[in-house]
Amino acid sequence: MKKTSLGMLTSLLATTAAAQAANFDGDAVGSVPSGWTCGVTGRGSPRWAVAADPTAPSKSNVLMQSGSGTFPWCVKSGTSLADGFVEVKFKPISGGEDQAGGLVWRWKDGDNYYVARANALENNVSLYYTERGSRKTIKYVDAPVARGSWHTLRVEFAGTRIAVLLEGKRYIELDDSHIGGAGAVGVWTKADSVTAFDDFAYGAARP
Repeated sequence: MKKTSLGMLTSLLATTAAAQAANFDGDAVGSVPSGWTCGVTGRGSPRWAVAADPTAPSKSNVLMQSGSGTFPWCVKSGTSLADGFVEVKFKPISGGEDQAGGLVWRWKDGDNYYVARANALENNVSLYYTERGSRKTIKYVDAPVARGSWHTLRVEFAGTRIAVLLEGKRYIELDDSHIGGAGAVGVWTKADSVTAFDDFAYGAARP
């Protein structure tokens, strides 16, 4: 796949179609949000459900993962982006093994997708690809991620170019060609992370 320069990435995303958004406020507390599909890569018993949270950036509901599993994920059904962006606000709440909040894109199925995540236990941001159910590290970068606080994680992607931003700052920008073509977008956690998500947004770059 042909590489996409930073300039081309910026140009493509400048013509991104109008963003789609979800804040879970219209969904019943305790339910899986309408139009989302949730599961886990590997093993475990994740629990994805809408929950009330008075600290939510857009009150009053959030999507929360409160179970555990190797890599729990929840994707927006019907989405299919090859190039564009995905963004979410997340709050790492607790977890003994991990306290992670992440985004997935070019999601083909529960075993094949890209993931970017921020970790409050390790204070870093990282980029991976998951292939045939095995997660592979592309890059780690140190970054402050406070537990119990809301953060904004965003990924921009066009061709092979990927940028990962936390609080609007670019921490990772590189080329990778492991997962090509269009796929769904969604959110992700790891292990026993209890994490809340709100204000999920995404948009595809116009051809």
